[in-house]
This record gives sequence, C-alpha cells and structure tokens, in this order.
Amino acid sequence: MMYIGDMDSIGFTLALGALRALAFVYDVLTFPVYVILQRPWRARQQSRKIKAVIVASEREQRKSDVSVDMKGIETDITNRFVEPSNNNQAQPITQDTKSITYRSTEQPKNYHIMLLREKVDTMAKLLELVSKKYPNKRCLGTRQIFGEDDEVQPNGRVFKKFNMGDYRWKTFSEVNTLATNFGKGLRELGNHPGENVVIFAETRAEWLVAAHGLFKQNIPLVTIYATLGEEAIAHGINETDVTTVVTSYELMPKFKKILPMVPKVKTLIYMEDQLHELDTSGYQDDITIIKFTDVLEKGAKSDAVAAPPNPTDTAIIMYTSGSTGVPKGVIILHKNLIATLKAFCDSVDIYENDVMIGFLPLAHVFELLVETVCLCAGVPIGYSSALTMIDSSSKIKKGTKGDASVLQPTCMTCVPLILDRISKSIQENVSKASSFKKLLFKFAYDYKVKWRKRGYETPLVNKVVFSAVRRLMGGSMRLIISGGAPLSPETHEQVNTCLCVTIIQGYGLTESTSSACVQDITDMTFGRVGAPVTICEVKIVNWEEGNYRVTDKPYPRGEIVIGGDNITAGYYKLPEKSKEDFYEENGKRWFKTGDVVEVHDDGVVKIIDRKKDLVKLQAGEYVSLGKVESQLKTCPLVDNICVYGEPTQHYCVALVVPNQNNLVELAKKIGLAEKPFEELCENADMEKAVCKELAEHGLKGKLAKFEIPAAVKLVAEVWSPDMGLVTAAFKLKRKDIQERYQCELRRMYAS
Repeated sequence: MMYIGDMDSIGFTLALGALRALAFVYDVLTFPVYVILQRPWRARQQSRKIKAVIVASEREQRKSDVSVDMKGIETDITNRFVEPSNNNQAQPITQDTKSITYRSTEQPKNYHIMLLREKVDTMAKLLELVSKKYPNKRCLGTRQIFGEDDEVQPNGRVFKKFNMGDYRWKTFSEVNTLATNFGKGLRELGNHPGENVVIFAETRAEWLVAAHGLFKQNIPLVTIYATLGEEAIAHGINETDVTTVVTSYELMPKFKKILPMVPKVKTLIYMEDQLHELDTSGYQDDITIIKFTDVLEKGAKSDAVAAPPNPTDTAIIMYTSGSTGVPKGVIILHKNLIATLKAFCDSVDIYENDVMIGFLPLAHVFELLVETVCLCAGVPIGYSSALTMIDSSSKIKKGTKGDASVLQPTCMTCVPLILDRISKSIQENVSKASSFKKLLFKFAYDYKVKWRKRGYETPLVNKVVFSAVRRLMGGSMRLIISGGAPLSPETHEQVNTCLCVTIIQGYGLTESTSSACVQDITDMTFGRVGAPVTICEVKIVNWEEGNYRVTDKPYPRGEIVIGGDNITAGYYKLPEKSKEDFYEENGKRWFKTGDVVEVHDDGVVKIIDRKKDLVKLQAGEYVSLGKVESQLKTCPLVDNICVYGEPTQHYCVALVVPNQNNLVELAKKIGLAEKPFEELCENADMEKAVCKELAEHGLKGKLAKFEIPAAVKLVAEVWSPDMGLVTAAFKLKRKDIQERYQCELRRMYAS
C-alpha cells in the first residue's frame, strides 16, 4: 500500500523485527482488556448481518409507514419491515426470473418516528418543529473575515490572504425567523406562491435561510450550480420562467453577461460580502438590485399571509449537473424530501453534540438533505470552502487557522474525488519522510487494518501514528458521508484508516432525491454502497444487452430500479423523457437508473457498471469506462482520467490529468529531470512511461488487458467545474471532454 523506499537491508530487518516484537508484547498485555471493553464479536456480527431481503410477492408490498395512535405513540410496524433471517431469498430465483425486488430489514429510528408522530410532511413544517425543539441551540455558523492582507511568497509574488476570526452563530429560533422574513420579503417584492425563484449561489448560511423562506411561502426553489457556464445558467432560468434570482456578491458580475440572455429576469437579490460593497454600475437599467438583508427587513415589516405548502407541492426544481448533456430540471416534491430525510435519519447516526462542516454545493440534493438531517437532530452547521477549510488552504494567512481547526467538526459530506486527493496527499507526504518513518507508518497501517478486520479499535496506534493526519480536519472528525459517485475500495480503506474516521457511502440520484442505498455504519467491508434504505425498495432487472441477469452466479446482477416516496415527479417540461425514465406500478413510483449492480447475500448493493458507460470494442469485448476509471484513479500518478473507447478499434485510450509531484518523480527515473511540468505532459517518452505504470496498476487491480488503455495523452490543465469538463459533483462530462480533446483522441488512435 505504502512505498517504503531504499533502506539498508540489515537495518530494515532489525527495525521491522523490533516493531513486530514490540507489537507482540503490546498485544499480549492489552488483548484481554480490549476483548472485554470493545467486544469485537459484536462488531463482526453486526457487519455480517442481513441488511435486506427479497420481497416474496407483490401482495407483500409495504402498505404504510409506521402506524401511530392518537396520542402520537408508535403502536405498530405491521407489514412494513421484514426481520432478517439466515436465508434472505424469500422466493426461488428460477431461470425465467427477470427481476428481483429487495427491501430493507431495518426499522425506523427515533427521528423518523418523531417526524411521523409530529405529522411533518413538508419542509416548512420541519423548520417550525426544530425551531421549537432547539430554540436556543447553535444552528448555522459563518466565519468572520476581518480583512485581506498581502502575503509575500518565496518567489516574490504577493497573494491576498484572509485575516479571519471565529464563527458567528444563528440559533434555530433566529434561523426560523430569518427564513420567515425572507419569504415574506419576497412576497413584498411581488413573488407569489407557485412562481419559481432561482437560488444561484455558493454554499453558505444565507442559502439555507433563503431556501426555507421559499418553502414557507410555497414558492418553488430552482437550484442552479454556481460553477455552471453562462449558457447552462441561462437555460435553467429561461426554462423555469424566473423573474427573481437570489445570488451572491461574488457571482453578481456574471450577470452583466447573462442578463441579456434572460429577458424575464427583473430582480437580483444578492448575499452581501463581509468586506466589500457591490458596484451596481454596468447592469441593465430595468433590473432591480437589492441586498439580502434589505429583503429580510422588508419581510420583518410585512403583514403578508403565509402560504404553507402541501406534501404534493413542488419544493425544488433541481437542475442536474449535466454529465450527459444539457442540465435537466428534476421536480422534487415536499413529500420526496421528507421521505429521504426519514431514510437518512434511519441510516446515519447523528448526535446532538455533533458539529457538521458544510462545503459541498447546497444545489446538490445530497448536501441539502444531509444538512437537513442535522437540523432534525439539532446539530450545528458551520460553513466553509475549499479556499479556507484547512490551515494550508490558499486563502488562509500563514500562522492562522483554517475553518476545520476553528470549528473542530465531527461530521461532513464528501465526494470521492476529494477523498482520492486526500489519499494521494497522504501517500505523497509519507513518500517524503525518512526511511524509518515510512517503515513505521506502513507497519502501523497494516497493523491497524489487520485488527480492524477482526472488529478491534487501535487507540494507541491512532494517537501515536495517525494523530497528525487527523488534525488536518480539526482532530474531532468521526464520520464522513460520501456520495455523488462510487468510492474506490482502496481510497475508502486508506482514508478510513489514516483519518481514524468512519466513512459510509451511499447511492442515489437527483431523480430519487439522493436516496436509494446507504452503507450500514457497522459494515466493515469496502467498495459497496449499502442496502436499500427504509423508505424505498430496489428492483434488479435483467439487462440482456450487457449480459447481466438476476440468475447470474454467485450474485444476481442487473439494472437497478428504485421505487418509493423518494422518487420525484419527473423532469421539468420534458414529458417524453419523464415517461421514458419513470413509471408507476402497483401504486408505487419507480425510476430506471441506468446503473448496473450486483446484490450480495446480505442484501448489500455493489455498483459494477453503467449502461451509458459501456463500450463494445471491435473484437466484441465490452469495456465499462467508469469501472476502468475508478480503478486507475487510485494510481498515484493520476489526479483525474477519462477513458475513451472507439467501437471500430480493438483497444481504448485515456486522457490523464497527472499528479504533478508524482509525474516529476517518474520523470527523474526515466532521465527527464529538470523539464517543466507542461513540457513533460507533451513528451512522448513520458506518455509511454505513464502508460506502462497504468498497465501495471490496472493488472494489479484485476482489470483485463483489453480494459487497460493502450495509449494516453497527458493533460496539464486541471479539470474543474468552471471549465465545463466535470460537474459540480466532479463527475466527468464525457461529451464535453471528448469534444475538447477530439484531436488528441484521433492522434492516439492514429499512432
């Protein structure tokens, strides 16, 4: 896993022997204590438990959620959940079986039951409930910025760095009042219930306040990623007939170019900057520009009557990040959001003394729902960004603390690309250490992995070896929830081990309100996305073209189809596409995902393919591009990769965004030292060396020879959302990448 480097063989043997002897003595002395205190057999038992079962017949479809009596006390969970058994196959799988439906074995937990008891069926009711339950608790926090200072770098360049203070907090009661005032302020500005309003802003406290203000007035919220290009932004605004846009000081300059493309927009509301006043010159004369705080003041003085939504009213029109073309607006109802909220409350252990750090886009339903779980549990959310998160972030003044060090969060959401970068950063730092430190780190890593698989924690190793890595995120992090794309098993295990946290990953789509499957927190395996959540069922359906069938051995395989109250109402103004992807069956709404999975004996799902990612090469072999990319991304040389396969060719090729430091190290080995990074990316010998490294890494990861790219093009530019080559969740936009690099792709095949 970790590269040790050169070390005198005798010294290496002696050092390793000493570490093993020390560990043996430690194990002998502490083993009885750990057995009694940690009870590892329970951890192993929980990890192996049956987490989902096959639905026996359509007659046994779940009929209701938890039944509660008039006093609001849970009385029955009849016909809703199935107790686990030794055999989860409730019906025989015969050769003519075309689909299998799975259901969770879990039962509702406290917060789920609370939502049912209090009859919370809209987001407006949720905020009212939590503001009464936790009125004086910290709710939303924003870091103070006192000013910007010039910091001279060793090369003489001057960078602007923030002089930052502590977090300033709004209580739950204050957040509820602010949301109420914002909603009423919008009514004063002429926005009516049912008329769409866009929020186009970075993740911050005002974003969530504005969203709940809209929910309270039954005004559908249109979300657009802050990183989208001008045409995609205009598309979302025009398609939803929006007249009012809520944005931020940082994004206001974009509208000088966008406004001529969105003729219906008449009002821009902007969230202020802590340091700068907005220059309003240069905007169209017929546009009203108003501060966020001014809207709050209007609302505080307003006598507008509230217009609370119904469960079947539209809460959000959420534009997808557009990985396969023009972004589509997904119509999310209030009942969809509440259904996923219940599912996440059952799946994720969040405690009242937790602290969450929020930085993923709130325009992504995954982040929005996880933050809503925090609201439900009374957990404070402190906001951050990639520019200020850790002590070494680009906007943090030298000698001052990043957001994580100040906030000391215990939980966060993340996407696999960021976890991949953390993993490579750990490897890079270890590679720069002395030979003995490398040996110590690898020994401690292997030692911890060995005992974790047996159900034990390793507190001494965590403190002595991994505490420095853990302090990067404040030192208190215990839970990371990963979503947006499959997380590679290697990254999952390494970050889990080195950060001393529990990483659980889930699976869902915007169309399923981000929920479908969530990994059980007790599951000690890696590379799986969990069993179905408590509020929906998943169906595995044969995909004959890809040769995936539910009768496959050892595990059923096929396209995953999701059904339940989390399935959204369809695509905005796209009835044909909605009809193609959504359908009703036996009183339940279903969505065809296009993802291919296998389901293990304990009912846990593993993503193995995607229908749109499958390419058939000239010789007839099928290559799953996403699967190959997921494996090759774990190579230290790779920061990002896009694999391409041409059906008329017998091999595939790849565009690789290399890790700069590791590429330079490889260049030294092949005699290309002292060349600039950009020149290395253009060098043919460098490309061949990278191709060879990828081939070796791919074979170790059990990729077939035909799956491994036969040629690569090194790309010096980093793919970011504002380039339009990856989504806000850092998923590849294949079509855009292929168009941008079509000459390079043709050249690789020609060579």
